Amino acid sequence: MENLPKDQFSLEEIWERYKLPIVLGLVGLILVGIGTLSVLLLGQKETAIEILPAEEKTSQTIFVDLQGAVEKPGVYELSGDSRLNDLLILAGGLSASADREWVERNLNLAQKLVDGGKLYIPRESERVKEQESEKVAGSSAVVAGRININSAPASELDSLWGIGEKRAQAIIEGRPYQSIEELLNRKIIPQNVYERIKDEISVY
Repeated sequence: MENLPKDQFSLEEIWERYKLPIVLGLVGLILVGIGTLSVLLLGQKETAIEILPAEEKTSQTIFVDLQGAVEKPGVYELSGDSRLNDLLILAGGLSASADREWVERNLNLAQKLVDGGKLYIPRESERVKEQESEKVAGSSAVVAGRININSAPASELDSLWGIGEKRAQAIIEGRPYQSIEELLNRKIIPQNVYERIKDEISVY
């Protein structure tokens, strides 16, 4: 075989001489390609995680009816995670005639609101009338034959079918209620008890 000039090399000689740099170069290109693909895929995944919760949150709204001794009574639209304190702020706060002692005793400003709920803030003058009525009728928590679960004492609640001392205390600790259905939804009383007393109770 004719000898090649000293400045020319066969493929085998080139491979033997530059094998390591060639292999390292190919490996580097492969790693760069994998890294670029991973960044693209992760970017798409992160975008999906950020967008979905935002869409769900904006679609959740509730409506609550607030009446009585507040500056601006009415029906308010709020986000689904709103608290009673948020509702009172929207309504301009309590009016000068509000029964603040009743509010401090019965309302939990951190309570979450429910869709379709109703809240009534009594005026101080109403408490005076209720006390006068109590002397005559025997109870300030009975209106139109129904017991107000937001203001009735334990003795009144205990008179209801299936409500003993323990459940009466649980009802008091769960105040305020925006609807009588909350007794059932929040599992304060069982279904059979609720069905028996639902026509004998009210929230205002």
